[in-house]
Amino acid sequence: MRGTAEIDVTMRRKVLVLSYRDMRHPGMGGAEIIIHEIYRRLRAAEHEITFLTCRFPGCAETEELDGIEVIRTGNLYNFNFAVGRYYRKRLRSRGYDLIVEDLNKLPFYSPSFQKDTPVLVNVPHLFGTTVFRQAKLPLALYVYLQERTIPRVYGDCLFQVLSDSTGGDLERRGIRRAQIRVIRSGIDHDAHIPPPGGRGVPEQPVIIYLGRLKKYKCIEHPLRILPKLPSSIPGAEYWIVGEGDHRGALERMAEELGVRSAVRFFGFKEGADKLDLLHRSRVLAYTSPKEGWGLSVIEANATGLPCVASDSPGLKESVRDGETGFLVPHGDQDRLYERLHALLSDDPLWLRMSRAGLQWAAGFNWDRMAEETLEFIEEALRRGRKRS
Repeated sequence: MRGTAEIDVTMRRKVLVLSYRDMRHPGMGGAEIIIHEIYRRLRAAEHEITFLTCRFPGCAETEELDGIEVIRTGNLYNFNFAVGRYYRKRLRSRGYDLIVEDLNKLPFYSPSFQKDTPVLVNVPHLFGTTVFRQAKLPLALYVYLQERTIPRVYGDCLFQVLSDSTGGDLERRGIRRAQIRVIRSGIDHDAHIPPPGGRGVPEQPVIIYLGRLKKYKCIEHPLRILPKLPSSIPGAEYWIVGEGDHRGALERMAEELGVRSAVRFFGFKEGADKLDLLHRSRVLAYTSPKEGWGLSVIEANATGLPCVASDSPGLKESVRDGETGFLVPHGDQDRLYERLHALLSDDPLWLRMSRAGLQWAAGFNWDRMAEETLEFIEEALRRGRKRS
């Protein structure tokens, strides 16, 4: 593994990570990839890492992933209650130096588990009102109200975020800026490379989406502009790569719009299959109203693929507007059509943005992220000792 020997290991740390999903979970996404890539590097540098996460059908209760001990309890619906009980009964006596809470949707209230153990809060992104676009009212209201408890419960903790957007969101909720550290995501540069011989203009005008199929991500926005493209962009297609509970609705919408033959659903892809789809595409579309970051955007850029994305939190920091792609006002279908059409039809523009994307993506790597996270962990431990 590249770079792990460079991580400073002056003191071995014992860290418990609380997260809804691990890398084996069928619903895992970018947030799970990011936290796993960080902590597998810290484990390789001989820190002791345990993940406490939720069960899923067919899973083992315990296993080892990249040297990390993974323990599973509860399920997606009750894990935020089960995690505290499990910790008090099974893990309290282990004497962890630090608890890292991956606050992704619902808080676990880990500062209440053991008062003398510091907590570092990892926040991929907060839903806020966007949760009402994803879930039905009772559940959406529950998540919304739970997020509002963050300043009261975690007011003395440090927060690790992926973007200034999420940092600003926390500040508006009452967390002091001094408690927040923005640590940018890495990517796997061995898995995301241009085609052999370099990036040339793709033959087929393909728009691609890569990620989980969730309602709040507004994956249907490019779908709605697809009927306008055939006359000006012959052979245009929209490739949707990923799985999720919104797939059926997207398939029905494609039928209703009369573009089902131009829309392809590939399901979840990784490795060589995922890379092949990126190489055969012309532009990535990411029209979510809110993200913690744009991991798929940077991965696409690393293969030479420009992006058109909503000018929304997280995404507006991963796309360099006018250089590596375009940002459009979220929900502005006319501007979305204009920008996608430009990248599907203008070869010189596409080549310029493709090359700029390669340069931009080169600055993101996991080893740097792991090193910065370890520095922040040490800060959290120093802060905890001062308060005790």
